[in-house]
Amino acid sequence: MQVLVLAPQPFYQDRGTPIAVNMVLQALSERGANVDLVTYHEGRDIHLERVTVHRIPRLPGIRNLRPGFSLKKLICDALMAGTALRMVCRKRYDVVHAVEESVFIALVFKWLFRCPYIYDMDSSLVLQMIEKHPFLGAGTGLLQFCEKLAVRHAHAVIPVCEALKETITAYKPHKVVVVQDVSLLPDHGGAAPGMPPGTLRAELGLDGSLVMYVGNLESYQGIGLLLKSFALVRQQSAQANLVIIGGERADIDTYQEQARHLGMHPYVHFLGPRPVPELASYLAQADILVSPRIQGNNTPMKLYSYLHSGKALVATNLRTHTQVLNHHVAILTEPSPAAFAQGLLGLINNPERRETLGKAGKKLVEEQYSYTAFRTKFDDLYNWLAHELNHGCRTRRRLPEE
Repeated sequence: MQVLVLAPQPFYQDRGTPIAVNMVLQALSERGANVDLVTYHEGRDIHLERVTVHRIPRLPGIRNLRPGFSLKKLICDALMAGTALRMVCRKRYDVVHAVEESVFIALVFKWLFRCPYIYDMDSSLVLQMIEKHPFLGAGTGLLQFCEKLAVRHAHAVIPVCEALKETITAYKPHKVVVVQDVSLLPDHGGAAPGMPPGTLRAELGLDGSLVMYVGNLESYQGIGLLLKSFALVRQQSAQANLVIIGGERADIDTYQEQARHLGMHPYVHFLGPRPVPELASYLAQADILVSPRIQGNNTPMKLYSYLHSGKALVATNLRTHTQVLNHHVAILTEPSPAAFAQGLLGLINNPERRETLGKAGKKLVEEQYSYTAFRTKFDDLYNWLAHELNHGCRTRRRLPEE
């Protein structure tokens, strides 16, 4: 099978969507497909069998691209469309696997070249754009119409969670297969072999409980809520410490200033980005993991690694979390500083509860959100697609004779 993958992100980077794209490429490579990837100019090269990476031209001033809608991304998407068009004109693809907004490039290709496409849907583009730029709310109807076109003309849609599936039900998609993200930890879920226990505590000089967040520091992640909550926690637990891993330099500076304003600067430690292979070792050193997200309905990829680590988790009681989490595997609180602080304190003061939640969360991931589960769903979809395409070819070959 000849597959064109469109990934409108810097690739590869150690963050959500690029990690998910890498899993798609790995799965296609393992299936024996020949893959051309068109992506942005930024990112590290990857090397997979039968996968060729094609990058857009590098333009002056277009760098440090961040998640979400922006003028820089629009420019890069236009360059992606041109690069992909040249490739489609030179080579026949069985299917286009379009990630996020690149689905509109795939839609045009279907109209022009009758090339089927799969819509890999990590989030609702309408919801994402309006949450980041509220003034776009005036054009909600037009945005929904465009999203509906992309969904209805797709051969199949792959939403990353059940909430997204429900969002597009009214669009009447041809086929929908929910394929959740998976844990990025080793199969056993523990720390990397040879990692000395307590390394992070020794480096930072920490005593007491260690609360940890891992991920980007975009506003929807709720880092402001987390810092306000932690200030309340420190009023009742003088031994608590907060470690935040990830984020761009500008975001780290912003939140460090907020921590200073709250008087939390000595107790909040920003480590910046860390490589994915080190994730297990960092999570293993935490007592409590947090996901204070305040917007969106897609499930954060970090949840699966959090749960797989066997550590207790506190998260906001929003659909973005509750389509995977429940009260048996996590503490779920309202998205307010006082409520989130109480959730943290309840676990800081109850090691037995932490252990119970951690064991239940790890079991959930091993049973439902492993790479094996991902591959099963992914392979089922592509096996169905291959059958559909072969049947369509046979039907078209018979038409003249009939």
